[in-house]
Amino acid sequence: MAGERGILARRRIEAEIIKPIYAILRRDYGEDRAKEIVAEAITEAAREAGRRAAAELAPAAADLASFVELLPLWLKGGALEIEIRRREAGRFEYDVKRCRYAEMYRDLGLGDDLGVLLSCNRDAAFIEGYAPEVEFRRTGTIMEGARICDFRYRAPGGKPKDPEG
Repeated sequence: MAGERGILARRRIEAEIIKPIYAILRRDYGEDRAKEIVAEAITEAAREAGRRAAAELAPAAADLASFVELLPLWLKGGALEIEIRRREAGRFEYDVKRCRYAEMYRDLGLGDDLGVLLSCNRDAAFIEGYAPEVEFRRTGTIMEGARICDFRYRAPGGKPKDPEG
């Protein structure tokens, strides 16, 4: 995955490369089309990263339980401050209270909407590539102005969702 550097550092490098490419796409195709192109590329890259992680890190059991064990990769270096809300068989839920990914994209002048494409949109695609049977739900992100990012995962056979969470 991200190796010793950590995912936050990797995302910074990627953003610095994507920023001028995005500027050219926006100039030549307009902002909406530029965002569509970036979103498509990042989503497919995240899905493929999920597939690779499953093959490399959990070839015998790429499921919710093994996915939860990957969480420290995203937390490395204080990238996220989280509160685990629920961790039980078939369900894993946590809230992000501070997101240094969002802070970094803002510092790079990429704005919240492009930060969402470069970071937040990866989450659903990654789990889809890693363990397609796991359901992912999120109602908001810090990058989009929410107070928290609410990550909710449910595996087949997990308890049904309660309406509030």
